[in-house]
Amino acid sequence: MTSVETIRLDGSVLEGGGQLLRIAVALSALLSKPVAIDNIRANRKTPGLRYQHAAGLRLAAEICSARLEGCETASSSIVFHPSTKPQTSKSFTADPRTAGSIALLLQVSLPCLIFSESSSVTAPSGLVLRGGTNASNAPQVDYTEHVFLPFIRKYFGLQPTLSIVRRGYYPKGGGEVHVSVPPISEPLPPITLTERGEVKAVYGKSYAAGLPKSLAESMRDAAVESLVQSGISHELINIEAVREKPADAVGSGSGIVLWAETEEGCIFGGSALGGKGTDPKDVGRGAAEELAANLAHGGCVDEHMQDQMIIFLALAKGKSKIKSGPLSLHTRTAIWVAEQLSDAKFHVEESENTAIIECEGIGYVLSGP
Repeated sequence: MTSVETIRLDGSVLEGGGQLLRIAVALSALLSKPVAIDNIRANRKTPGLRYQHAAGLRLAAEICSARLEGCETASSSIVFHPSTKPQTSKSFTADPRTAGSIALLLQVSLPCLIFSESSSVTAPSGLVLRGGTNASNAPQVDYTEHVFLPFIRKYFGLQPTLSIVRRGYYPKGGGEVHVSVPPISEPLPPITLTERGEVKAVYGKSYAAGLPKSLAESMRDAAVESLVQSGISHELINIEAVREKPADAVGSGSGIVLWAETEEGCIFGGSALGGKGTDPKDVGRGAAEELAANLAHGGCVDEHMQDQMIIFLALAKGKSKIKSGPLSLHTRTAIWVAEQLSDAKFHVEESENTAIIECEGIGYVLSGP
């Protein structure tokens, strides 16, 4: 690769967490732009890299044969220098050996693997991701499976598939998820998503592992009651209560993930984790209230999809336009990083309860080395 000047980013900007790191490294890998990041996770109680961030960095580095400096636990600065374009149609593994979020490992690696140089290269890339499937302060893997992946399939034409081999909970981790990522050779299409439509169905999964099924049922029942109180018809709600088989999970844990589909094809999520000393009814209500809040603003994406879609809008060819709820700090950060590393241009119009996010994407395609 030709010599390219390193882009230096301040990791404490805006949200100042691991999301800035993940987006910067994924764009660095795709665009072959070396990046140095200082003050990593400066706004967190425990600044610097944690095990899951280091595992994600090593995974991204393997995908594009990057030179990686500073990738140690608690490190506050890293340098990521890709030496090749992302190598697709291969298999990769990441394991932080903790309950670190599997969904966040996927966030840094998936964008790197969705493009191929030629339409004749169709073999999918494979990811084996280990850690926590249902972790705090991160999307639950069920959200990834039922909200995020359907969104990028519907609007960007991508076809990744995800299989939960084994669930892993805090503090042991030990979960395992397999992801298959067929590549595309054309740019991602722009999307226009400004009409939400009425809610046509609400689905969900309330789960308990190593704990009584009655706990999952209590979370489910409380979620249904709360959703009905928010104005959703009982007939539209279908939430499954499950006790995981011992062989299908490591450790004990519980939680609930909900997702709503609208007549215009929008998907919204809401989730909550159980914990020792937490009333399962409060957990169910918490997930329902999060979903109801995501529906109340009238936008077309929920608060988590709002920031997760930004990197895809930046890579797409042409102008995208999405109506969302109030702009989150995560989304402001994602936009800032995308504009620092790429030529994508964002414009946001904010009102009291909604925002219109517009992006002129770069039309990325994977060219030769």
